[in-house]
Amino acid sequence: MEQLVLIIGLLFATVVAVGLGDRLRLPYPVLMLIMAGALTFIPGFPDLRIDPELILPIFLPPLLFATAQKSSWSVFRIRWRTILLLAVALVVVSTAMVAGAAWLLIPGIGLPAALALGAMAAPPDPVAVESVAGRVHMPRRLITVLQSEGLFNDAAAIVIFQAAVAAAMDGEAFGPGVIGKFALGAVVAVIVGMVMGWVTGLITKLITSSVARSAVTLVVPFAAYILAEEVHASGVIAVVVTALEIKRHARAEDATERITRAAFWDVVELLVTGLAFGLVGLEVREVIKAEGSAIWGMLPLAIGISVLVIVVRFVWLWLVALLSAKRDGDLPPTSLKDVVILTWCGMRGLATLALALALPTALPNGDAFPGRHEIIVVACAVLLATLVLPGLTLPWLMRVLKATDDGAEEREAAKLLALRAQGAAVAALKDNDVIQNLPAEKLALVKSKMLRLHAELLDGSLKNEGKEAQRKRGRELAIAVQTIALDAARQEVLLARNEPDTDPEVADRVLRQLDLRTMIMPDA
Repeated sequence: MEQLVLIIGLLFATVVAVGLGDRLRLPYPVLMLIMAGALTFIPGFPDLRIDPELILPIFLPPLLFATAQKSSWSVFRIRWRTILLLAVALVVVSTAMVAGAAWLLIPGIGLPAALALGAMAAPPDPVAVESVAGRVHMPRRLITVLQSEGLFNDAAAIVIFQAAVAAAMDGEAFGPGVIGKFALGAVVAVIVGMVMGWVTGLITKLITSSVARSAVTLVVPFAAYILAEEVHASGVIAVVVTALEIKRHARAEDATERITRAAFWDVVELLVTGLAFGLVGLEVREVIKAEGSAIWGMLPLAIGISVLVIVVRFVWLWLVALLSAKRDGDLPPTSLKDVVILTWCGMRGLATLALALALPTALPNGDAFPGRHEIIVVACAVLLATLVLPGLTLPWLMRVLKATDDGAEEREAAKLLALRAQGAAVAALKDNDVIQNLPAEKLALVKSKMLRLHAELLDGSLKNEGKEAQRKRGRELAIAVQTIALDAARQEVLLARNEPDTDPEVADRVLRQLDLRTMIMPDA
C-alpha cells in the first residue's frame, strides 16, 4: 500500500510541478526530479523499488510513442544524415571517449565494463529534450533535430550496453559483430513496427468507439516494444516505426478520434513523464545513500566524465556544422549558436538511469562486477549534470544568444497550409452535385468566409418553398457543404503532412482546427 500511495503522490506532485513550472518558466520534469530527490530526506519516507529490467519497458514505449507521433517519415527522409551522425555515430564516439577515460581512471575496471559505462552516458533522452526545449520557444528546426536524434539513439546505446555486459559476464568477444547485431535488430524492428502499424489500423476500423480506438494506441506501443525485444530486435525502433505508420495512415474522417486521442495522450504523456522523472529522483537519491561517504572520493571522476560528455558533444556538433557548411546544407547545426544550443540540450534521462540500475552486481564466478560502484555514481552524475543544469539554465541561454523564436515562421507555414486546405475545400465543392446550383457569390463566400457559411445559407432564397421548408433545406445544405469542404480540407492537410517541406506539428495544428470545426457542426 505504501508504494501505491507513493505513486499517487508522485502523480499529484507532477500536477503541482506543471503549475509551478509554468509560473517559474522552468521544465516540470527537472522540478519533479529535484522534488523527488528532496522528498527522500523526510524521515520514514517509503522506498519504491522497481526491477531495473522493467524501467525501460514501462516508461519508454508510451513516451517514445507520444514523441514520434509528432513527426513523420518525410522528416526522417530529409534528416537521415542527421540521424546517422547524431543518433548513431555520436553515440558510438561518446561511448568510446567515456570508456577510454573510465578505463584509464578507474583501477581494474576492464574494457567491457568501461564500454558499459560509456553506453549509459552516451544517449540524450528524447523525453527530457521534448519537455525542456519545447517550453523556451526554441526554433522548430532545432527541436526537430533533437527529436530525430532522441528517437533512435537509445537503440544504439542499448545494443552496445548489452554487448559490453555480455563480454564482461561471459567473456564474449566485443568487436565488429556489434554493428551487424545493431543493423539486423534495426531491420527486424522496422518490420515489427510496420506490422504493428497495419494491425492497429485494422483494429481501429473494426472498433466503432472513438474512446476504445484511442485506448488501443496505449496498448500498441507496449506490444510493439515487447514483441521486438522477444525477437532480439530494437524495441525502441519498433515503437517509433509503429507511431509513424499509424500517423501515415490517418484518415480524414477520423476527426472525433483525433481530438479524443490528442487529449488522451496529452494526459498520458504528462503523468508518465512526471512519474518517470520522479522515480529517477528517488533512485538517484538511493544510489547516493547506498554509496555512503565513499561517494565523495568518486566526485572528481564523476565531474570529469560529465564535462567530457558535454565537450565531446560540442566538438562533434561543431564538426557536423562545418560539414554542413561545406556541402552548402541548410540543416542544423549550421552555426556556432546552433552548436551551443544543441550541445546544452544533450540531456540524459531514463535510459541512462535504467542501464545503470540494470548493471549486474557480480560476475558468474562470484567476484564483484568491475568498477560497479564507480560506474553507477558516474552515470548518475552525468544524468544530473546534463539534465538539471541545462534544464534550469536553458531559458537564460536562449535569451543571451537571442535565439528565441517568435513563431512567425510557423504562423506563416500554418497560414499557407490553411490556404491550401481551403483551396482543396472549394475545389471539392465545385465538383460536387450538392452545390452545383449555388450562385457564384455563395461559392466565393465558401472560399473566403467558411465560418459564416452556415448562417448565410440559412438565409437562402428558395422562393417557392414555405419558410420552415426553406430553413430546413438551408440547414441540410449547409451541413452537406461543410462536410464536403472539411473532408477535402483535412485530406489535403494529411497529404501535406507526409511531404518533405511540411512541418508535421504545424500540419497537426491546422488539422486540429479542422477537426474541432467538424465536431461543433450541428446535426441535420
